[in-house]
Amino acid sequence: MAKRRTGNGAAAGVVHRAIAHDSAEKHVSGAALYVDDVPEPPGTLFAAFGLSARPHARLTSVDLAPVRAAPGVVAVMAAADIPGKNDCAPVFADDPIFADGVVEHVGQCIFAVAAATVEQARRAARLARIEYEDLPALLTVEDALAANSLLEPPQVMKRGDAARAIARAKHRRAGRFGIGGQEHFYLEGQAAFAIPGEGRDMLVLSSTQNPTEIQHVCAAALGIPDAAVTAECRRMGGAFGGKETQGAFFAAVAALLAWKTGRPVKVRADRDDDMEMTGKRHDFVVGYEAGFDDAGRIQGVEFMLASRCGRSADLSLAINDRAMMHCDNAYYLPNVSVASYRCKTHTVSNTAFRGFGGPQGMMAIEYVLDEIARALGKDPLDVRRANLYGGRGRDVTPYHMRVDDNAAPALMAELATSADYRRRRAEIADFNAKSPILKRGLALTPVKFGISFTTTHLNQAGALVHLYTDGSVHLNHGGTEMGQGLFTKVAQVVADEFGASLDRVQITATNTGKVPNTTPTAASAGSDMNGMAARNAARTIKARLLPVAAAELGCAPGAVVFAGNRVRGGRRSMTLAALAKKAFLARVSLSAAGYYRTPKIHFDRARWRGRPFYYFAYGAAASEIVLDTLTGEHRLLRVDILHDVGQSLNPAIDLGQIEGGFVQGAGWLTSEELVWDAKGRLATHAPSTYKIPAASDCPADFRVSIWRKGRNREAAIHRSKAVGEPPLMLAISVFHAIKDAAASAAGRAVRLDAPATPERVLLALEDAAAAADAPKREAAE
Repeated sequence: MAKRRTGNGAAAGVVHRAIAHDSAEKHVSGAALYVDDVPEPPGTLFAAFGLSARPHARLTSVDLAPVRAAPGVVAVMAAADIPGKNDCAPVFADDPIFADGVVEHVGQCIFAVAAATVEQARRAARLARIEYEDLPALLTVEDALAANSLLEPPQVMKRGDAARAIARAKHRRAGRFGIGGQEHFYLEGQAAFAIPGEGRDMLVLSSTQNPTEIQHVCAAALGIPDAAVTAECRRMGGAFGGKETQGAFFAAVAALLAWKTGRPVKVRADRDDDMEMTGKRHDFVVGYEAGFDDAGRIQGVEFMLASRCGRSADLSLAINDRAMMHCDNAYYLPNVSVASYRCKTHTVSNTAFRGFGGPQGMMAIEYVLDEIARALGKDPLDVRRANLYGGRGRDVTPYHMRVDDNAAPALMAELATSADYRRRRAEIADFNAKSPILKRGLALTPVKFGISFTTTHLNQAGALVHLYTDGSVHLNHGGTEMGQGLFTKVAQVVADEFGASLDRVQITATNTGKVPNTTPTAASAGSDMNGMAARNAARTIKARLLPVAAAELGCAPGAVVFAGNRVRGGRRSMTLAALAKKAFLARVSLSAAGYYRTPKIHFDRARWRGRPFYYFAYGAAASEIVLDTLTGEHRLLRVDILHDVGQSLNPAIDLGQIEGGFVQGAGWLTSEELVWDAKGRLATHAPSTYKIPAASDCPADFRVSIWRKGRNREAAIHRSKAVGEPPLMLAISVFHAIKDAAASAAGRAVRLDAPATPERVLLALEDAAAAADAPKREAAE
């Protein structure tokens, strides 16, 4: 696979260097420990679940006697057996651990069993005798809209008079399309291991993005104080948002069964159960109407966004809020109205997924701009550039935040040149004119993604740093490692502060007993917040060391420099270890807690006004595909990416995030299709029926570059920018490249839903052909 991988040329040092992930060798050798790898103490039990077979029903009888009598079974628990609160919801107390009287989706847990082996637990769980009284089930967005089944009243964000601007515009375009959901498909499934301690103490090892939530949910379920529960996570084998809230159920079951039996209990979900029981990326129905001028510049646009949220709220309100806030993407919309419907359905509660609603919002505006270009016979890139933020009066978002770091125009111009967009566009037109079956398509799309939790109070982080008398450093913080390299980046920050080599910094598991009251590692803000908190802790220790160093080196405190595992002042120096020992002998504390809260952000949701984001991350991608019009299949030929990560903390890790995010996004929009049957059962619940991208789906020509001009205008950690989520949305270019090729085949614009599976592409081509033939049929009649 050909690649051009470049960094942004930041200055050399411990930070801004391409350094391998701290667990890279462990990952590939199998030495990295995950929850299920933790050695099991004698007496450990294993849990399995009894799940609902109906989407909406009253439980008229639940006979668990056969389960209790099964070989190896030690304990069985249902709703009535919980000593504390029967809830694992993150916000609204609407997610029971065990169903109580009513089930509201296929796969909802009714009971759990603990047995001596995994096999015994799973066999026993199948023995329950459950009787149901079926109730009406709403399974789709359309079902919920028709029944007015919503989690909250519709949210509306407005600026100007969109309806009037559309009515007065020279050109108008309206339509409706669908955007599919996505399974997280983390390599490590949901897992938890609860180990009872002395008295009421409970240690919960969990594969989670949010140890504090695990602590709170388990404590509430057990009816004990938060302080009695310690939640810990060393690493996850992938998460992508699917372990921000969804892991709480599995941890709670483990803790409850451990409490019931007084023995350690391990939970690891079977892949089929995992996919059936846990939420996905929200699928959306998008309606739109836009008015525009001859240049394709939007004068007014109205959006209707409706998402399938599932049986409970989970994080759906915030996810749909972010979708609304990203309906502009990188474009100025002078008159805009966005109405959002959060649909309650009898399906599993959908949840966070990389981008957190932003990708669906961006898809809405990108689809509209592509339709405008087709209507005017213009190159979609020209229409996109005509609508970008920039220029006097064109720098305020629909939620009234000023865009003062607008990198999109420069990024797009640079990428269009480096990707040779114009020449390739002409070559593709020539190829398509001569090729009746294979059609090529090309699209270049931008990304402008807001960085910060839109729930303002979540924008805070803590860290704990110890300097030992041998000069080594112990680092702990509230962020979690899910393969994204957060632990490596924060360790680089701390090593840089002490002037120490990276091998002197000991990375440790995230633990609620060390750093309390943490927020989830999400919103792409992990390095921003935890890096700053850790730096603040290190600087506190350094400030205590300066007087000691100055006295030892015979210089002013301001002349002391930490570098190369040594401390220098004037012409004299000493090792960091020697200074730490001197400080200890002088009774100077070598331990500090650090704290950080993101500045400047505020948001009034009632008025849809404020500054919900600290800054924006930008990127652009040009994707070229070839489409077989006989089968609907496509192949990704070439991708050019230029992405802004500010001054990269670690270009190697950032490039990996850009590439991985793009490929995951391409899967969402092309091959990853979630299908529920008429009885509410997920039909695509295993790798045999759900297709994530393989290595063969990556482009043969994959050119990924970090923007050399990138620099965060805000005082983020070392002027870097977040990189976890924004690259996923670069894959919107793949969807529009397919749409471009299909339009060439049809000779007109095509209506295409996502994901653009071969079946959907063929149906879109058939519909376009039928629409083209309609005038002829009418004339003949």
